[in-house]
Amino acid sequence: MVEKVCVIGAGASGLTTMKALKKAGVPFDCFEMGSDIGGNWRYNNDNGRSAAYDSLHIDTSKERMAFSDFPMPADYPPYPHHSQIFAYFQAYARYFDLYPHVTFGHCVERVVPVTEGYRVTVRSMADGQTQTITYRAVLVCNGHHWQPKLPNFPGQFDGETIHSRSYRSPEQWTGQRVLVVGIGNSGVDIACDLAETAVQVFLSTRRGAHILPRYILGRPTDTWLKPWVTRLPLKWQGFLLGTLVELTRGNQEKFGVPKPNHSLPAQHPTMSQELPHLVQNGRVQLKPNVSQLNGRVVHFSDGSREAIDAIIYATGYQISFPFFDPDFIDVRDNQIPLYRKVVHPEHENLYFIGLIQPLGAIMPLAELQARWVADLLSGQAALPSKGSMWQAIVHEQAVLRRRYVRSTRHTIQVDFFPYKRQLQREITAGQQRSGTKVP
Repeated sequence: MVEKVCVIGAGASGLTTMKALKKAGVPFDCFEMGSDIGGNWRYNNDNGRSAAYDSLHIDTSKERMAFSDFPMPADYPPYPHHSQIFAYFQAYARYFDLYPHVTFGHCVERVVPVTEGYRVTVRSMADGQTQTITYRAVLVCNGHHWQPKLPNFPGQFDGETIHSRSYRSPEQWTGQRVLVVGIGNSGVDIACDLAETAVQVFLSTRRGAHILPRYILGRPTDTWLKPWVTRLPLKWQGFLLGTLVELTRGNQEKFGVPKPNHSLPAQHPTMSQELPHLVQNGRVQLKPNVSQLNGRVVHFSDGSREAIDAIIYATGYQISFPFFDPDFIDVRDNQIPLYRKVVHPEHENLYFIGLIQPLGAIMPLAELQARWVADLLSGQAALPSKGSMWQAIVHEQAVLRRRYVRSTRHTIQVDFFPYKRQLQREITAGQQRSGTKVP
């Protein structure tokens, strides 16, 4: 009988997954394309999939991002730089002795279900040699911020175009007129970064966004969102947060940043301390959606047009699992039906860790997901029936459609504290189903 399980990826989700499996006594192998751990937080990662840029800082506070049993260093700033986050993950991997469990420089090329579990084909990045191993379970921790999603605007642009994943520093665009498409966190960060060197920065958005400051009354914004607040109706939550923002910074419209038509809880908010002031002084100009590309001229939906030297598309990512055959797992429009965002109801012993977009940090939630899966694999927990899982999936998808504006970025959206409570309840319920003692 096959006992080992396979972990794909040694980024943040892969690390906490390995730690949970190790603690539960579940044998495993982990395969990582790069030469070190860290995933997206390893700047210029040689796995070719890091979207980190030189000036990147986290957009959640260090207290909210840290794993529960491994706090970030006290001397870290409230919003650490990517190099500090990478150092933190390295320290975590050393402390829990995870490095010996990772096979670096190996890419998982194919995962095929078989009677015993899953047949996994792995290729060495150094010499191209492949090996195929059978595992009883597969835990997918490959992240979802690596395959760019690009818009299809009419016409053709003759200047340089890149996706935000390839952006590293603003010097390349010194003296140029640059258009950034997308008003999410990456788009706004990059637009603000470029304002130091570009002659003019334009920021295009289809529907606008609520821009939240990183600090409210001197404290990181996310520390104001207490667990009890998330038990209030969404309208009240939005009202309380919006009121705090206006008391601290004022209405974003006074800076020339229009408010979107949708409510604050209806879209993943954008964090930026700098954008309102850069818009106010003209260093960043807001534009509506692109309507047409014409050589070096970009036309916008309000009838305006601008001469542009380069376009940076901060338009998000496609969820992708290139190691699955399309007739086994086929993700379209970033939709994948998973029970509690982790378990595929149709494929036994296939789990996804960190495949969420939280209002908050992924890491503590991935830690709970990994603990739950480790319980399932070690026999300390059991799943509900397939019918019950599908019923929960359909309900949660309906809730997402009702709450959020229509966008592929919201298909895996969760609220930090409500989802954390849901996972904790699932861990307890799973242990009760299996008949094991709840700690």
